[in-house]
Amino acid sequence: MDKRLRWLEYLTLAGTLLTACVILLGAWTRLVDAGLGCPDWPGCYGRLLVPDSDHAALVHPDAPLDPAKAWMEMIHRYMATLLGALVVSLVALGRRYRRIEGYPWGLNVVLLVAIAVQGAFGALTVTLKLWPQVVTMHLLGGIAVLVLFFWLHLRVRRSVRQQPLRRRPLTALWGLAGALLVMQLAFGGWVTSNYAGLACQGIPTCNAQWWPPMDFSEALHLTQTVGPNYLHGQLHAKARTAIQVIHRLGALLLGLSLLALLWRYRHAASVKSGLLLTLGAFLLQAALGAANVLMWLPLWLALLHTAGAVVLSISFCFAWWRWRQLSEYEYRAVNGTVAALKAFPR
Repeated sequence: MDKRLRWLEYLTLAGTLLTACVILLGAWTRLVDAGLGCPDWPGCYGRLLVPDSDHAALVHPDAPLDPAKAWMEMIHRYMATLLGALVVSLVALGRRYRRIEGYPWGLNVVLLVAIAVQGAFGALTVTLKLWPQVVTMHLLGGIAVLVLFFWLHLRVRRSVRQQPLRRRPLTALWGLAGALLVMQLAFGGWVTSNYAGLACQGIPTCNAQWWPPMDFSEALHLTQTVGPNYLHGQLHAKARTAIQVIHRLGALLLGLSLLALLWRYRHAASVKSGLLLTLGAFLLQAALGAANVLMWLPLWLALLHTAGAVVLSISFCFAWWRWRQLSEYEYRAVNGTVAALKAFPR
């Protein structure tokens, strides 16, 4: 076994874990209002380390230095830089395998592009003063990097073990569940970037009503003005309520789609275990969302809700991987007939 390939397996797993840490650190930075702790990028008041207040006042007199928030923002940037260096290392180490059949060289390159785009969104988050569209895309970009890292790890691990790679077609049900998950993650980002987490009081009703007054046109307005500082949000109460209600309805649809998947593949043991894990992660995430509303969004619980999104994304990815790697027997057991089962005995 090539030791370099084994190292790639370890590094992709480390990258998955590091990406999760960066996402959570970014969430904590946002929750403590440190997203603009440094008003410039990539440095902080023009320096790579947080300066003293005198230097900060000279460089940005309009943005007084808060050392705690500035350090929180810079630590997040340092971790993101480390993640970028890890991706570059993976590309450098994996280059020698680019012509070997089965090695996911293309996925290596896609991950490199994704981390570069994610870095650009990080810069825009600061320079556009937490513009909700960019903040939401930055969150989705983090989840995308996480999933790419995890998928790359699964592919490399299969290469290390010299196992055959199967590619089952994407079915309508898998596509629907995946699309609903992406939409739910996007609306979760939209909730947090517009500070709509407490727009609704009460579960399952919203402000003691099943259908409270809402402004959907403003809630879904994607061309908000660039320029204002969006710290703490700019939308009025009815628009924020609409965002919260959409997020709740999205959770309901996602849950139903996961139940449909579990029922559809209940006889495929390997897929069923992955879907049970995904459904468990979804139920935990729903419980955390409800608890955030009932407990008035404490910081630690809001952070756990972000962690729940990370776990849900990874578990769904793992279940889909299990589906794509179904054995011929299980695949025909799910989609075929008794005759097909006899043709492929265990």
